[in-house]
Amino acid sequence: MGNTFGHLFRVTTFGESHGGGVGVVIDGCPPQLEISETDIQVELDRRRPGQSRITTPRNESDTCEILSGVFQGKTLGTPIAILVRNKDQRSQDYGEMATVYRPSHADATYDAKYGIRNWQGGGRSSARETIGRVAAGAIAKKILHRFGVEIIGYVRRIKDLEAPIDPDTVTLEAVESNIVRCPDALYAEKMIALIDATRQNADSIGGVVECVVRNVPIGLGSPVFDRLEADLAKGVMSLPASKGFEIGSGFAGTLLTGKEHNDEFYTDDTGRIRTVTNRSGGVQGGISNGENIILRVAFKPTATIGQAQRTVSQTGEATVLSAKGRHDPCVLPRAVPMVESMVALVLCDHLMRHHGQCELLGEPLGEPLE
Repeated sequence: MGNTFGHLFRVTTFGESHGGGVGVVIDGCPPQLEISETDIQVELDRRRPGQSRITTPRNESDTCEILSGVFQGKTLGTPIAILVRNKDQRSQDYGEMATVYRPSHADATYDAKYGIRNWQGGGRSSARETIGRVAAGAIAKKILHRFGVEIIGYVRRIKDLEAPIDPDTVTLEAVESNIVRCPDALYAEKMIALIDATRQNADSIGGVVECVVRNVPIGLGSPVFDRLEADLAKGVMSLPASKGFEIGSGFAGTLLTGKEHNDEFYTDDTGRIRTVTNRSGGVQGGISNGENIILRVAFKPTATIGQAQRTVSQTGEATVLSAKGRHDPCVLPRAVPMVESMVALVLCDHLMRHHGQCELLGEPLGEPLE
């Protein structure tokens, strides 16, 4: 239960942190899409551990294997299975956690729900599960790219350091120019220094990832329960350590009046109806309006830290735990491709749903780009 996401473009992830491997099965991908392990590996390399000194030092290449659904470099329209084998487990680091609960982690709740858990590296609750999401997101991005859709995530804030970034002009090159994935060079240096200091203190910090989607087709999303922003919220809030979601003006919009907040309409030189401002964040009435979708996701500090913390054992006895293992002092740099992937999965699914419902009796949503 709870391992499958999407309606027409459906992904099911599998595996645990210290098991044989992790991966994903993608069902509903259109046939004849050119895809390769190299395409997927690019995204996995952005997510993988050990990529810099401010991430977990676990040394995994996260090399992907396409097991099914692709033939001669093109999708078959059948289920696509992708596997990444685990190679650098240190299960001995987690021996104490077999009977002691880590504060703010999933240990206690998994035991309460299932009566059993894989305590090695967090098992299914580990961020290693997101490998499957990122692999599936690489395919979703390829589909969306044919319609001109561009998704760029970046670190907007680390703790109280918030960078002044314009989502309408930010570039992927600027995001990937430094190890913290903040496109503002000055703030990136400050953020890296803060994460370094936190790591040396065996502690962790959180922050905010912002994501912009450009060239969004008009009409994605449905009224009531399948509103586009609701599905986006579910997608990104299913990521490990996520604790908050905003779209457009978000909570800051509550400080404005209706007159101040409303996005007034105008017709541009091409005859297209646009909005003067974009406080709606590209979604109105649960349906995309063609403006940039701008959303933000808050991530808490990593739960597992090296400092001593009070906790209890499985039998309820009070104890103190100083966690071992290798963990991110800040999840934000590696969370960027995770957020992008979940956004891509949501948009790809809604794109296919829109075509399926509306194209027969109305105008097509748009022709794929050559």
